[in-house]
Amino acid sequence: MASFEVIGGRTLHGEIIPQGAKNEALQILCAVLLTPEPVVISNIPNIRDVNKLIELLRDMGVDVEQTAPDTYVFKAENVNLDYLTTEKFIEQARAIRGSVMILGPMLARFGVAKLPKPGGDKIGRRRLDTHFVAFEKLGAKFTYDSADSFYHLEGKNLKGTYMLLDEASVTGTANIVMAAVLAEGITTIYNAACEPYLQQLCKMLNRMGAKISGIGSNLLIIEGVEKLGGTEHRMLPDMIEIGSFIGLAGMTGSEITIKDAQIRELGLIPDTFRRLGIQMEFRGDDIFIPAQDHYEIDTYIDGSILTVSDHTWPGFTPDLLSIALVVATQAKGTVLIHQKMFESRLFFVDKLIDMGAQIILCDPHRANVIGQNRQVPLRGISMTSPDIRAGVALLIAALSAEGRSVIHNIEQIDRGYQNIDGRLNAIGAQITRL
Repeated sequence: MASFEVIGGRTLHGEIIPQGAKNEALQILCAVLLTPEPVVISNIPNIRDVNKLIELLRDMGVDVEQTAPDTYVFKAENVNLDYLTTEKFIEQARAIRGSVMILGPMLARFGVAKLPKPGGDKIGRRRLDTHFVAFEKLGAKFTYDSADSFYHLEGKNLKGTYMLLDEASVTGTANIVMAAVLAEGITTIYNAACEPYLQQLCKMLNRMGAKISGIGSNLLIIEGVEKLGGTEHRMLPDMIEIGSFIGLAGMTGSEITIKDAQIRELGLIPDTFRRLGIQMEFRGDDIFIPAQDHYEIDTYIDGSILTVSDHTWPGFTPDLLSIALVVATQAKGTVLIHQKMFESRLFFVDKLIDMGAQIILCDPHRANVIGQNRQVPLRGISMTSPDIRAGVALLIAALSAEGRSVIHNIEQIDRGYQNIDGRLNAIGAQITRL
C-alpha cells in the first residue's frame, strides 16, 4: 500500500491544467463498442480506473492504439463474446464501477451482455435497478444469479419505448441511451440525467449517426438507427478536479490559475465555492484564484446558516462535497454540509477532527462545520484514504496543515487523479510518494 508524505503550510503559486474528465471517459470508452469503425478519443486521463477499462476493452477484442499521451484509437471490429465467461473478465469487471456501462452497448450491438456485480468506492449503496428495469422495457430479458452475483441480459430485437426513470442516474442514463440508439423505433427517456458528461456522450453518438434530441434536458428522445460509424471526440476537463483546485487555493492561501476550465460546463461549482468565501475571476476559460489571508462563509438573506448540499445536475455535484467540507474548516463562519446521495461519504471527518477541525457529524448524511478563520491551523497526522474524493480532500487538508502528514492507501487517489503529486509539487507543494 503506497502513501503520500505531505509537508503542509506551504503557499502554492502558478498554473495548473486539469486532466480529462474521469466520469466522461468511462462512458465514452464503453461507447466504442457500438461500432466496428475506428473511434478516436483525446484528452483521456492517465488514471487507474480509466486504464483498467481500456485494458478490459483490449482483452475483449477491441483493437486499441495509443497515438499520443492522451489520445487513443479504438476499433471494436472483432469483439470476443466468449471472453465474457472467463475468470479474467470477471476479475477485471469487478475491479471498476464503470464496467457496468459496457452492458448497454453490448446488448444493443450483439443482443447479449453479462457482467459480475462491479466494485468501486465504498461510499454507500449504489443500486443498479434503474439500468436493468430500462433494459427490460426495451425488450431485453434480464436475470440475476445471486449465487455468483452475475447479471445476464439477452435481447436480439430491442424496441423503443417510453420510460420514466425512478432516479436521474448518470450511469443509468448513459447505459440506456447506448442501448436505445440501435433499438427499433423511438425511445423517450424522462427524468434523464443531463450532466455535461452525458451531453458529451449524446453529441458523440450523434456524430456517429445516432438521432438523439433533447440533449441537455431531462427529456431525451432517441430515434433508433440500424448502425453507427466512427468519429473523433475530445473530452471535457474534469470538473471535480477543477473544484478540488479551487478549494486547494482557498485552503492554502495560494494564487493559482486553472487553465482551460471550460467554465460554461461547471454549473454551480464556482458559485458554491464563492459562497464559502473563495474569490475567483474568470479570464476567458481560465479561472484565477488570488491569494486570500482569510475567507468568510456566506449566510442566507435572513442571516441563517448556509447549507451546502448535493443534487442531480445542474445542482452541486456530490463528488465535491468532501472538498467543500474541508474548505469550510478554515473559513470564518459555519456551514451545514448535507450529503443526500450516499450514506458513507462523510465518514472521513473523524480524520479532520483529529487534525483539529471543529466538525459535528450529525448523522451519516449531515455534518456541521464551524470554521476557525485560520486562527487554529490544522495539524499533520497519519491517516488512510477511504475513497477517491475523500482522499483528495484529506490531501488538501494536509497541504494546509502545520507539520507532516502521511496519507495511506493513495491507490484510491490514483484511481481518479492523474499524477496529482507531481502536478502539485510543480507549483510549490511538498508531497513525497512513499
